[in-house]
Formats: sequence, C-alpha cells, structure tokens
Amino acid sequence: MNAPEFIKFPKMARLSREIIITEKLDGTNAQVYVGEDGQVLAASRTRWITPSDDNFGFALWVSQHEEELRMLGPGRHYGEWWGCGIQRGYGLSERRFSLFNVSRWGAVRPECCHVVPELFRGMFDSQSVRNVMEVLAGNGSAAAPGYKNPEGIIVYHVAGNVAFKKTLQDDEKGKPE
Repeated sequence: MNAPEFIKFPKMARLSREIIITEKLDGTNAQVYVGEDGQVLAASRTRWITPSDDNFGFALWVSQHEEELRMLGPGRHYGEWWGCGIQRGYGLSERRFSLFNVSRWGAVRPECCHVVPELFRGMFDSQSVRNVMEVLAGNGSAAAPGYKNPEGIIVYHVAGNVAFKKTLQDDEKGKPE
C-alpha cells in the first residue's frame, strides 16, 4: 500500500492568552524592505512600487527617506500609509507611515516613521474588545486626535500569531473583493 505523506494536525494556541489591540488605520497597506546589503525598496500590499509606478506617493516618500529607513534594519517592515488624500484622510495635511509591529517599535525608530496606536494589551476576553471599540467610537482616533470617524481595531493574538480586524461600521459585511 502506498500511503500519502502523513501530515500531523497542527498544535492549537489557547484563546485565553495575550492580545494586543491597535487602532486600524484607513489608508493603504505598505511595506519597506531593507536588504542585508542596505537596499531599500517600497511595496504596496500586492506589489513592488517605484516613484514612477507608485501607490499614493509611498515609493517617492521611501526614496526620499531611504537613509533614515535603513535604521529599521534588514527585513520587511509592514505598516499603513495614510493621511491627506488617502481613504479617510483623518483631517491631516500630510501623509504618514505607521509601522504595525508595536512590540518592536516604540520610541526608538526612524523619525520619519510612526507606529499604530496601541489601545490595549492583556489577556483575551471579548469584553475587553468591546470596551476598546466603545472608547474608540466615543473618543475618536488615537492616531489623529480630534478625528471623530476612526475605522476600527486590529486584535493581534500573540500565541496564535494571528490578527483580526473589527470595524466600527459594517463589520458584519466586510469589504467587497
């Protein structure tokens, strides 16, 4: 008998573990790639971009901040490119790049980069998620204080290494493909 390759059932993370809730910014997904050789590239969610084939000016911004962005170190650095003229705009007159990894990026980062606001860190429970959503709906954006129409939150489950988004409006519908 020729049996197929055995694939074991993956280990499951426990739900009652640490979560990190951040503000979900409504812009466009972006990536800064820094190579081992110091090469710096820009990407959107789906492709490499250049100043001549750009996504809301992100590749141009990366080329203008290339030296500073090398301080991120080798690797892929994901974030949101948001602000003036992109999606909600947040009442800003400029655009910002906010890194997603709040556990890695705090005060020590390139000056040209922001970090998405951390709204909660603690053990998972659905009431904490509801509480953060209520505060965000009532107070507005933590990333752009004074802006009263934030998009929602990202709930990152540390042990599961998985993130979930929850929006303040039309969460049950999702985004059309």
